[in-house]
Amino acid sequence: MKHFRKLCLLLFITSLAINIVAQPHTEKQDKINLEDIWLNYKYYPKTVRGYNPMNDGVSYTIISQGHIDLYSYKTGKMIKTLVEATEFIPKGESKPLKFNSYEFSGDETKILFPTNIESIYRHSFKADYWIYDMEKKELKMLSTKGPQQLATFSPDGNKVAFVRENNLYYVDLISGAENQITTDGEKNRIINGAPDWVYEEEFSFSKAFEWSPMGDKIAFIRFDESAVRQFELTTYGNLYPDKVKYKYPKTGEANSVVEVHIFDLVSNNNINVDLGSEKDIYIPRISWTTKPGVLSIQRLNRLQNHLEILVTDAGSGMTNVVYSEKNPYYIDITDNLTWLEDGKGFILTSEKDGYNHIYHFDAQGAQLAQLTKGNFDVIEVEGFDEKTGWIYYIAAESSPMNRDIFRVNVKSSKIEKLSSREGTNSPQFSTGFKYFVNTFTTIDTPPFITVNSQDGKEIQVLQDNAGMLALMKENNFLPSKFFNFQTENGDKLNGWMIKPLNFDSTKRYPVLMYVYGGPGSQTVLNSWGWFNYVWFQMMAQKGYVVVSVDGRGTGARGQEFKKCTYLKLGELETVDQIEAAKFLGKKSWIDADRIGIFGWSYGGYMSSLCMTVGANYFKTGIAVAPVTNWRHYDNIYTERFMRTPQENGSNYDKNSPVTHAEKMKGKFLLVHGTSDDNVHVENSMDFVNALVNANKQFEMQFYPNNDHGIAGGRYTRYHLFTRMTDFLLINL
Repeated sequence: MKHFRKLCLLLFITSLAINIVAQPHTEKQDKINLEDIWLNYKYYPKTVRGYNPMNDGVSYTIISQGHIDLYSYKTGKMIKTLVEATEFIPKGESKPLKFNSYEFSGDETKILFPTNIESIYRHSFKADYWIYDMEKKELKMLSTKGPQQLATFSPDGNKVAFVRENNLYYVDLISGAENQITTDGEKNRIINGAPDWVYEEEFSFSKAFEWSPMGDKIAFIRFDESAVRQFELTTYGNLYPDKVKYKYPKTGEANSVVEVHIFDLVSNNNINVDLGSEKDIYIPRISWTTKPGVLSIQRLNRLQNHLEILVTDAGSGMTNVVYSEKNPYYIDITDNLTWLEDGKGFILTSEKDGYNHIYHFDAQGAQLAQLTKGNFDVIEVEGFDEKTGWIYYIAAESSPMNRDIFRVNVKSSKIEKLSSREGTNSPQFSTGFKYFVNTFTTIDTPPFITVNSQDGKEIQVLQDNAGMLALMKENNFLPSKFFNFQTENGDKLNGWMIKPLNFDSTKRYPVLMYVYGGPGSQTVLNSWGWFNYVWFQMMAQKGYVVVSVDGRGTGARGQEFKKCTYLKLGELETVDQIEAAKFLGKKSWIDADRIGIFGWSYGGYMSSLCMTVGANYFKTGIAVAPVTNWRHYDNIYTERFMRTPQENGSNYDKNSPVTHAEKMKGKFLLVHGTSDDNVHVENSMDFVNALVNANKQFEMQFYPNNDHGIAGGRYTRYHLFTRMTDFLLINL
């Protein structure tokens, strides 16, 4: 009985302590809750669904309640319903098919769209594709022989190519005949027309075939992943767990051997393109030039510091190098290559002057002009108007945190700024570039969507999210403020901060830092942050100062700032997060003994390092799906920044949190999905072993059958954020 009274007293004291820590504020004006964020999706802003520019250059379509409606750019008003939802009802069915994306044929008489979508990896999926003939008012399945991937109209709209079970096909829509182009496709061995796992993840594309402009040829990449080692994921639920097997090339290991083929639909000839004698290469992009019968191929070496552009004669498969660029660090692959009229030259972005800028080259690769200059990065080329010579692009010219829209003339080099609102601008141009739909956000402003003329003038507001803004005001959303500070080594770092509700500078508040930190990434952007943003607002309402700081290695500040972490991922980034914690800890209104850090993926890697290498500065940390040693990660991403373990193994281990497990002091929560095909759960298992061997106590939360996003199931994200919130309230 005496021991029972002691136990009750201990539980009461513990409960009281938890309650005190969990309520760092006294006001009761916080209104945001996890149910509204992750179950009711109360804070999901409105967007424009299914935007598609039409050939006439003056109208566009969107999806509305299952209809496809036609709108005028000039007025922003609906012209008519182009296709009624009832026209998407298959024979024998009573309800229309549901779809979120669609493609028009070149002559806009047919519509192609996917249903019953089943995800494969991050970008890829397989689905049942349907074709609606607007003239015949006829709805048909593209193929009845199994789900398809990547279905794409030929330029004339009379054929559709697709991938099924690793082989490439096309359907002749006039005859209805289905034609098989390749026959050697086999799971975990040969893939035709679609990338392997690592290409899709790290080169960010899912379609590895392209119709020629005349529609008489299809160029495609063939992946032979026979030599790539296999990885197994365990899925639970059956009496004996199932195994999912796929090819995952880790650092220093064998890649797929790639080939480029050109299939001629008239002769049924399949030409193997000459890519040179070196087989350990990457082909991250193929695209047809504007010169008939000429294909361009981007070839990248294994170290990813030498990029070449090859042009290929489609009849013979012979290639010629027209552009070569070497970089002392690495070269990022983008979609910024644009071929000019008749193949007379091309536009390309490069970091060769220290910042990412647009260059004009002739057909032989000789530089004609550097079209943009200055201490800022061009982020993306949006399009080229052949008639006027204008190149449209997005740049971080006013600030690394902003994204503005510009155009530069390839003939005169004249530059004009088209966006007027300071924040993040994301345009979608009309055919012919006479108009564009701009999605504008700031860190505290949900999407504000407008129709703009080609000079940037706003014509109509499509969506102002006034309801969302009112909801934010009603629920006491707090302003985010940008700041910067100088580190001990002289670097100026950018950050944002949300101060608590009813902030009082005479009080001392705990801090929650959010980090990602991977090469070229940014968390400090003047851009709406969706659900993390709302959760951060909730934590600020609960009395936390919420902060994010972009350290060295992050993007939009030039090559040297981004690439200074080369060969030593994690080292400088950790130093900079420690510097941020030290900077914050000097504020009179911040409790330096109560600074926590949270990150996901690369951010989980960073928070793990901060809780070990930076243990003196962080009381609490959460790592979700962290890489814990780059030896475990894929080769395209890791070797781009670290080279191979055979060359640079000491830095792989030196900057691994596993190596520093014995240094951990604070409260640590480790989270992972067991079916994560990207950052395998073995990363966390290795860290668990290291922490146990170092006799360090910690908490962990695993989500069976969940991938890198940990979002499978109705309550999973709600459960995860409840777990993280409670952990912070108790321990920070």
